[in-house]
Amino acid sequence: MQHNKVAVLGPIPRDTIISHRGETIEKYGCVTHTAIALANLMNGKGEIVPVTHIRKSDTEPILEIFKAYPNINTEHISNEFDSGDVIQLRFVDQNNRLEKQTSAMSPILPNDVKAVLDADVFVCVPVTDYEVPLETIKFIKEYSKATVVFDAHGPTNGLSHQGDRFMKLWVTRDQWLPYLDVLKMNLEEAGCSWFKKEYQMEELNGERRIERHEIPDFARHCLHHGLRCLCVTLDEKGVLVYTVENGQLREDWIKSIPVNTVVDTTGCGDSFAGGLAYGLLANHFDYIGAAKYANAMGAQRTQGKTFEVFKPIAETQAMIDEFYAEKAAIETQFYALKG
Repeated sequence: MQHNKVAVLGPIPRDTIISHRGETIEKYGCVTHTAIALANLMNGKGEIVPVTHIRKSDTEPILEIFKAYPNINTEHISNEFDSGDVIQLRFVDQNNRLEKQTSAMSPILPNDVKAVLDADVFVCVPVTDYEVPLETIKFIKEYSKATVVFDAHGPTNGLSHQGDRFMKLWVTRDQWLPYLDVLKMNLEEAGCSWFKKEYQMEELNGERRIERHEIPDFARHCLHHGLRCLCVTLDEKGVLVYTVENGQLREDWIKSIPVNTVVDTTGCGDSFAGGLAYGLLANHFDYIGAAKYANAMGAQRTQGKTFEVFKPIAETQAMIDEFYAEKAAIETQFYALKG
């Protein structure tokens, strides 16, 4: 891989995790997963630049984590404002959790990204709505040629005055779409991004999860408003990738790479985003190929509690080649673009 540069925007929260097995895990999350997944995939080459704000008390341990990865540039990890996320996660099952946040980082603003506008890809992995604001995304698109990969986890999650993290409608979605290239989200986040003009009262008490048959309509809307690719993850079932091909909406279901035991799913979405960014660069912006790397990183992330779960590129490539050699691992269909 040539000397590519990837900027990773988001928090580095100090997480305390109670797993679905009752184990307590303490670690730094979010941007660390994305950056380290990329560092392994890029095989020590290129440059990964985390852009974030952290607490002064977290500075030394965070820099110590990244010290093992020479292609991660830590110059834009700032403790100037002594602000960073502190989050407690309690999993009620393998994929669902209750969250409490007791400290919040300062938002990443245009001034924070001025020095990295030469990046080939910006991967934005906010976990709450204030962390990577729209003004920063607009600034990136105006002053750089980079591809923007954005995780909808941020704008679909809010923080109450009591520290409760809660899901919320992404009401400003259409203001964002023209400035994003690749948008990734899970089913709950998609449910917060594709909503009615008005709800019946009884509907508001239900689970905010998009129905499978609704996703193509949502994808049409996003692609019509400027997005180039929508990725909707399906937990252990893989990811749906939506693009436009020859005037039609194309849906590819890239099935997940199976694993024997799930140890910890924290950071799977962030790891997926790192794999997606690498795949876009390695496959000359082939979204299907990129999704394979994303699935591989998500699968690897589930296999342990430390960053050692991420494998060197040779092992990851072998993992991808073996599973996706089966034609049944990917299913494709087309829809009318307008409907």
